[in-house]
Amino acid sequence: MFKKIIILLILNNYAYASDFIVVQSTTSTADSGFYDFILPEYEKKSGIDIRVVAVGTGQAIKNAMNGDGDILIVHSKDDEDKFIKNGYGILRTPLMYNDFIIIGPRNDPANLKSLNNINEVFKTIKEKELKFITRGDNSGTHRRELLLWENANIDTKALSSKFYIDSGRGMGATLNMAASMDAYTIADRGTWLSFNNKQDLDILFSGDKNLFNQYSIILINPKIHPHVKHELANNFLKWLTSNEGQKLISQYKKMGQQLFIPNAK
Repeated sequence: MFKKIIILLILNNYAYASDFIVVQSTTSTADSGFYDFILPEYEKKSGIDIRVVAVGTGQAIKNAMNGDGDILIVHSKDDEDKFIKNGYGILRTPLMYNDFIIIGPRNDPANLKSLNNINEVFKTIKEKELKFITRGDNSGTHRRELLLWENANIDTKALSSKFYIDSGRGMGATLNMAASMDAYTIADRGTWLSFNNKQDLDILFSGDKNLFNQYSIILINPKIHPHVKHELANNFLKWLTSNEGQKLISQYKKMGQQLFIPNAK
C-alpha cells in the first residue's frame, strides 16, 4: 500500500509538471499585453498552462536552440529561416502582423511627418543629429532598425553616441527612455498602443512598406531536443492558427485600434 501511494504521488507530480509549455517569445507581444489577453482563453479551453519567456527575438531564438522552450513566437524572418535551415525548428507558420512606427516629440520639430519614405526619415535623423534611442539588443525590432539605416546608406557604427543612444533594453524600457529624453525611436505599433507613459511622444512616421512587421510561430524540433513537449506545443500552434484563435487575435484592441492582424495560412 505504501509503495502504491508513492507511485501515485510520482505519477500525479509528473502529470502536473507536464501540463504546461514554454513559449520563447519576442518582448513586443508581451509588452503589448497580447498574452494577457489571449492565453487565459486557451488555458481555460485546454487546461494547459502557457509560460512565456519574453526576451528579444535574437535571445529567444538562442534559447530555443538550447532547447529551453517548446515553441517560438518571433518576428525576424531571416533569423527564423536560419533557425529552420539549421534543423532547430519545424513548421514555421505566419501568425499575425502589424507595423513598425517612428516615435518622437509630438511637436515634430524635424518635420518628419512631411517626409515621403523611411529612407528620408533616417537621413534626416542623421543630418540633424536628432536623439535616437536604439534597443541594441539583437531583437527583431533592433534588427529591422539596423536594416533601415543600411537601406538609407548610413553606417550606425559611424554615428555619434551623443545622439545615437543604446538602451540595451526591451521595447517598453526603450520607449520610457525616449519619453524622458524627448527623443526618437522605432517601435512596433502593438507595444506603442499599449504603452502608458507616452508623455509628449507621438507617431511621426508610418505606412512605408519596409515597416511591415510579420510575427511567426515555430515548433522546436523534437529530434534535436527530445524533451520538448511537441504534442502540446503543436496543439497550441493549431489553436492559434485556427479560425477560433485567429478571430480572437483580431479582437484584441487598444483605444479602439486593432493591435495585430491575423494572417495564418
